[in-house]
Amino acid sequence: MPELTAWRSALTAAIHRNRSLANSRYAQLATIGVDGKPANRTIVFRGFVDEMIPDRSHDLKFITDRRSEKVIQIAQNSWGELCWYFPKTREQFRILGQLSIVDGTTPDPVAQKLRRMTWHNLSDSARSSFAWPHPNHDRADDKAFEPQELDPNHPIDDFCLMLLSPTSVDHLQLKGEPQNRYSHQLIQGQWEQRSVNP
Repeated sequence: MPELTAWRSALTAAIHRNRSLANSRYAQLATIGVDGKPANRTIVFRGFVDEMIPDRSHDLKFITDRRSEKVIQIAQNSWGELCWYFPKTREQFRILGQLSIVDGTTPDPVAQKLRRMTWHNLSDSARSSFAWPHPNHDRADDKAFEPQELDPNHPIDDFCLMLLSPTSVDHLQLKGEPQNRYSHQLIQGQWEQRSVNP
């Protein structure tokens, strides 16, 4: 695996130190809607790409439904910002970058392998939710939400892997007087870190 950047090391440490808190896997993702207005939602972190795609090893993985509004938003404007707070260590990471969607039509075989592995690693109930009725449509009958047995080795068409490729990371440590804040910027393929005022 490529050498970890300073922000990735700090984020990995925060994830590890907050692992006892189930909600530490949740972060808020902001995108721009097709109407030009901001859209924000909570998503679940599914790990890093790491050695699967070496030039994108620091990309963060999430999952989404192909029918969701965010997939449409990302197709029109791929910029997004993740805000992730860790209560145990009192740290906040704001990660700005480009979002991409890996669905069943993505031609890259490595990305497809990553999508299949992510699908396989989901719980049965999480997989089953992708067979539910169309998100954000009128409420369907409860019977439509009954669990379905889905093949853990073959993702259904509506399952998408969503990747966030960071271009800047703002890391704020709320402990201490004064607090510490670090700005990480990807400049011409290299990460540069600066200590900035909180």
